[in-house]
Amino acid sequence: MSAFSLSWLIMRERLSAGRMLVIWPLLAMFILFSSWGLSDPKANLPSELVINSAYDVMFASTAFIIFSATMGAVLISFDGISRDRLSGVLEIKLSQPIERSRYARALLIGHWGAIFVPVLFLNLVSLIIIWYRLDDLPSLTELVIHTLATGLLLLWYTSIQLLASSWAKDMGSSIAVGLGAWMAFTLLWLVLTTVVAGLMGIGVENLNSSEYIRMEAIVDLFSPNGVYHHLLEIPLDGADRGVSPFVATFAAVLWSLIPLQLFIRRIERMHP
Repeated sequence: MSAFSLSWLIMRERLSAGRMLVIWPLLAMFILFSSWGLSDPKANLPSELVINSAYDVMFASTAFIIFSATMGAVLISFDGISRDRLSGVLEIKLSQPIERSRYARALLIGHWGAIFVPVLFLNLVSLIIIWYRLDDLPSLTELVIHTLATGLLLLWYTSIQLLASSWAKDMGSSIAVGLGAWMAFTLLWLVLTTVVAGLMGIGVENLNSSEYIRMEAIVDLFSPNGVYHHLLEIPLDGADRGVSPFVATFAAVLWSLIPLQLFIRRIERMHP
């Protein structure tokens, strides 16, 4: 069986799993409702959040995508390996006549596809909502950047969770490590950024100062969510935080390759 066929089977299995009954409503609530609310011309939004175009709505709604879609990636992938290890199925799978590196890539693509397909579908539906509310659509370049960046973000979280699942002794510790990483990047990163700013002697009483924004942009390169925002800021005018698109793209490449290579090496050396 080819790696593509195997990844397709894994994706179909995950899409039909019972947990999707929770993930689909979660994604729909955050993605569709945020697009509806942010595209309302009469919405009472914060002064720093200006909505003038369809891409502005898409960019602002990424906060909800980060919260829901990345959580979905964790929920889909937390038992990707640990469950088969506990049941003894992993030993049989690893003994099949397929290269372990190819099997690792099939695992990653299959689990990633199971979360990316629903997110992509709902994002396309949200475009209809934005068009209906604002009578505007993003350009092809903006749509490609948004879709590619979202796909990469989900790939990073999937690879991190599968790597955690490969090291965990049981499913409980697997989801604990995955949720810990998710909370660190999603909920606690601002605290870490503030601590780093204080250690560097940058005042944290004004989070809009140029020094803090510059430092925050650099710290964001070490977070998948931060790199995601850097990529989404490329089409925006006046969103320069001191990090060039080349640096942001290079960081995205590293986030795509390093967890993947660690996961492949882990599968190649695994003794179930």
